[in-house]
Amino acid sequence: MPIQVLPKHVADLIAAGEVVERPASVVKELCENALDAGAAAVTAEIRGGGVRYIRVADNGGGIAREDARKAFLPHATSKIGTADDLEKILTLGFRGEALPSIAAVAKVQVLSKTANDEHGFCYEIAGGEEISLEDAGCPAGTTFIVRDLFYNTPARVKFLKKDVTEGNFVGAALERLALSRPDVAFTFIREGKQVFQTPGDSSPASAVRAVLGKLFYETLLGVKNAHNGVEVTGFVCEPAAARPNRNMQYFFLNGRYIKCPTASAALGEAYKHSLMQGKFPACVLHITMPPGLVDVNVHPAKTEVRFADDRPVFSAVYQGAYQALNAGVAMPVGAAALSRPLETKQTRIDDLAGGCGQLPLQTSFLRDPGEFSSPLAPERDEPSLIKRPFSDLPPVPQIINYQLSIVNCIELFNTYFLAEIGDELMLIDKHAAHERILYERLKAGQGAVQRQVLLEPLPLHLSREETAVLLENNALLEQAGFLIEEFGADAIVLRECPLLLVGADLNAQAAEIAGFLLAQKGDLTTGALDWIFHSAACRAAVKAGDPTTAYERERFVEKLLAMPEIRHCPHGRPVMVTITKKELEKRFGR
Repeated sequence: MPIQVLPKHVADLIAAGEVVERPASVVKELCENALDAGAAAVTAEIRGGGVRYIRVADNGGGIAREDARKAFLPHATSKIGTADDLEKILTLGFRGEALPSIAAVAKVQVLSKTANDEHGFCYEIAGGEEISLEDAGCPAGTTFIVRDLFYNTPARVKFLKKDVTEGNFVGAALERLALSRPDVAFTFIREGKQVFQTPGDSSPASAVRAVLGKLFYETLLGVKNAHNGVEVTGFVCEPAAARPNRNMQYFFLNGRYIKCPTASAALGEAYKHSLMQGKFPACVLHITMPPGLVDVNVHPAKTEVRFADDRPVFSAVYQGAYQALNAGVAMPVGAAALSRPLETKQTRIDDLAGGCGQLPLQTSFLRDPGEFSSPLAPERDEPSLIKRPFSDLPPVPQIINYQLSIVNCIELFNTYFLAEIGDELMLIDKHAAHERILYERLKAGQGAVQRQVLLEPLPLHLSREETAVLLENNALLEQAGFLIEEFGADAIVLRECPLLLVGADLNAQAAEIAGFLLAQKGDLTTGALDWIFHSAACRAAVKAGDPTTAYERERFVEKLLAMPEIRHCPHGRPVMVTITKKELEKRFGR
């Protein structure tokens, strides 16, 4: 094929594909333009997940009528003029690609007026082609209305997700923008319903509370630190409020939301001795540094940056978070908590969860009283190995020769059972075996999993995006034994959970499930339910390090031997290793 210059509309569609991935991309670009225009208030509204309708209105500087057409030309920008300007970028947008890219794949209407103009204008453009430019009465500022996204590129539409999912992406983008600029009043309206509104009072704490909710806000500690020209301010969560994923880590660099592995690693190092493995701290951290020391022009979405030197950033974040966790000045940021001593932080966490909405472990329904106890067994204070219900497990069958009883059943490293059974020595991984037993119970009860109604509904500490994905998959969760309901405008509560999870960390379980669902690239299948069963079984199973008694160990081994199908955990690892007496004799040369 001979070399040719692409027609304008084809080139525009290619450029749009790089900038406009989904409705969230449009909302983000238009809101960033509003912030760069000096807006003190921004309203974003979507319908049909943003595919059908987007409106972004601001009270910024506006667009002059003579610049209306020019604004939609490729590489048209008022934010940089020379190559030197790339060394000190402080605006959110600067490429001049957003408006022409949006107009290439949608029907766009712009109403705008500058403070000095007597009248505003209305400009309409669709598929990159101008429709009209007329005078119009409107307040100072700019309003963009975008309809029928990808109407002229149907192949792009099939890659979009359901409206509710696309709306979740829009909400997540707006959350980041609102957190990045507490001095701007953001309002988000979705399908005619106001989702959140920030006061725009320049208080980072106010923005966090309005966007992420009161429950999350109440778990935060203030951070303020400077190191080698890098300043870090904001909030980190108390260790008790850590999460099973990094979905609630928000980093902002010079007012721009970024994905920052350096800052995330520093945060993890600060919490190194405060969290269990598999837990991650939540944060809202603002990093400020000279713009010449960072390159923001390395990714089309501008969410990835390159530092001239990572070390000052790492040190500033690490020191700030560490001081918040360990220094007396690191007080909770909640207004009601400022007068409380640090010693009351854990109590406050428990109070917020309403006692966690869970029943205490010693309640009688947790296990059959006769299953792991005996009139001959001595009273004991140690925690029971089997913390979850086992009443529906089959009894030990008569095929086991009780003349070959379990003897010398001991525990190694608080992790493995070592039992002599006839001419065999069995090594059992107690967590792996228990996990597989619970997994099989859940799987067998698919669609009719035994549930427990919580004494008090449990508020779930989740991001808005996680909340939305759980509500979207409510039917799937009910199959797994969870009942969640909306609670107010921007929160959900857990009312029922699988019986075997009573006493477990249900907030962490919900966050783990939400993270999994958000990570799915295609439609959910039965594999998603299977994954939830795996996750619940792992969380409910006894852990390495939990102490046991000799009686509990023997009863558990009997149960395990009665279930020949339980020989591997859900992850495929063996639950037991058998060594015969003959093998031992051979090893010792007998």
